Amino acid sequence: MNLNKVTVEDINVKGKRVLVRCDFNVPLKEGVITNDNRITAALPTIKKLIENGGKVILCSHLGKPKNGPEEKFSLAPVAVRLSELLGKEVVFANDDEVVGENAKKAVAAMQSGDVVLLQNTRFRKEETKNLEPFSSELASLAEVFVMDAFGSAHRAHCSTAGVTEHIKDTAVGYLMQKEIAFLGNAVENPVRPFVAILGGAKVADKLNVISNLLEKCDTLIIGGGMAYTFVKAQGGEVGTSLVDDTKIDYCKDMIAKAEQLGKKLLLPIDTACTKDFPDPIDAEVEATFAPTAEIPADLMGLDIGPKTAEMFAEAVKSAKTVVWNGPMGVFENPTFAKGTIAVAQALAETDATTIIGGGDSAAAVINLGFADKMSHISTGGGASLEYLEGKVLPGVAVIADK
Repeated sequence: MNLNKVTVEDINVKGKRVLVRCDFNVPLKEGVITNDNRITAALPTIKKLIENGGKVILCSHLGKPKNGPEEKFSLAPVAVRLSELLGKEVVFANDDEVVGENAKKAVAAMQSGDVVLLQNTRFRKEETKNLEPFSSELASLAEVFVMDAFGSAHRAHCSTAGVTEHIKDTAVGYLMQKEIAFLGNAVENPVRPFVAILGGAKVADKLNVISNLLEKCDTLIIGGGMAYTFVKAQGGEVGTSLVDDTKIDYCKDMIAKAEQLGKKLLLPIDTACTKDFPDPIDAEVEATFAPTAEIPADLMGLDIGPKTAEMFAEAVKSAKTVVWNGPMGVFENPTFAKGTIAVAQALAETDATTIIGGGDSAAAVINLGFADKMSHISTGGGASLEYLEGKVLPGVAVIADK
């Protein structure tokens, strides 16, 4: 995997129009941004381009507009927040067709150091299909393209890939650079021992990740709902816990693969159970503890138990690199968040390089207050998973190598 990409440090943008693909896919409630992490994550790249005298044109998608433009998916609130954070006006080019009259006028009027934000790229149907003429229209606005949206790098869309067919000068931003450095090196060139922790509900979501990580890591830890299919594959009784019966043979193969490669595969030994799934999800419930391979027929496992938490934490202690993707249980419920908290705690206390692979595990680490203790929290759920699978991401592949 070639991680040696041209970066914003390597390009001269003075007086040039620079199109930057950011990830401004922020949560909105009635038009108000409820979490601006993704906006703040984009600031270093934007500030660098402003400092170097570029004319900075920002683009991003937001949500999943079904049939073209929808007011509730407008990037207008992002322009307001960006202006506040940058301490300078960000001109919002509000065009339903994204590259319309407003955008063209705003870009034509730009001076060095100015910032313009385009409307939601998904207001154009071509975007997600990577079709013309949208790619060339976007490209027509700029002379340089900077990719800084890791969360969208696993998608070949007009604004992440298609545009580079028309713009020769390309680079990655600071956020992309950091993601590539941490995730890429963790998987391709880890400091050992390398421990990978996988959780989440379904084995099916992580088939290739499990297989790829077994080849790369020294110890693979499996928790969350996906663990029960593995336990059943070993002949265990898992009660009414989540099991994917179509993946039993796959789990057997992976258990055999670990043995054959001399890798440690750790599965839960005890489980926090309950009769019914909590409804609402954060309802007060009592947990019953049982050995994972002997869960009573009428109980379902919803978190790893204390012995497992201790075993997983112990495995992390001697590690030099740890990658974690997916919670250990139903962490939205305080009763079943203990396993995820224990793993987060173990990662917070180790001197190892700790990398959190986006999605739910990132949310858990941030919500539980451990964010500043991790070396890197990925901004992309799907993108980080595909990276851990060893896939080449389209939004990385299209950027020029050094």
